[in-house]
Amino acid sequence: MRSLVLLLALMALGGCMNVSDMGEGVRYHLSDAGLLDHSDTRRTLSIRLQPDSFIFIGQGAFVPPGKGPVPRQNAVAEQAFKSFVEYFPLVRRAQGPLGLEDAIAQARSVGADYVLYTRFARTDDRIGNGDEWYDEQAVDRLGWDTGVVQMMLIETSTRYLIDTARIKSRGGLLTFHDNTPEDLLGAPMREYARSLLGMSE
Repeated sequence: MRSLVLLLALMALGGCMNVSDMGEGVRYHLSDAGLLDHSDTRRTLSIRLQPDSFIFIGQGAFVPPGKGPVPRQNAVAEQAFKSFVEYFPLVRRAQGPLGLEDAIAQARSVGADYVLYTRFARTDDRIGNGDEWYDEQAVDRLGWDTGVVQMMLIETSTRYLIDTARIKSRGGLLTFHDNTPEDLLGAPMREYARSLLGMSE
């Protein structure tokens, strides 16, 4: 009788949630607990773009405050390009950091509908491997990386600000080896691209 009740309980629980939902739930809780990478994306508007929108991606030359090495120039734009190209067929990226006016001018010259202008607002590249330890040799610098990215989506023809977003990312205890703050941006950038199309995870 006891095994029958247990079997019925397992069947009831199994019917409520499929395996992929359970896996996503476990991943969410592990990242929330700090074991896996975690990010939080905040948008000001929930506007949607057409799937055939032409997006030009640029990054400001702003050097973010923070500790550790300075991130590579154009690293945020490169990660955004890698993520957006999966969802938008027409995407182009600036070759290097540039000002907002230059980004809008370049976007207009190539016929882009929108400019996604990005920048690191803050970074903290902690020690995550032997080379970084050799460079810094500070116990208080051990740990996982963090970063904050700010983005503006601007319509090129009207210069109207369509959306702004802020991504706050943090590495996880199990994934911090050899990571940098820009390595944490892939998943939240893909999430942002999906949200611009109105797609859920």
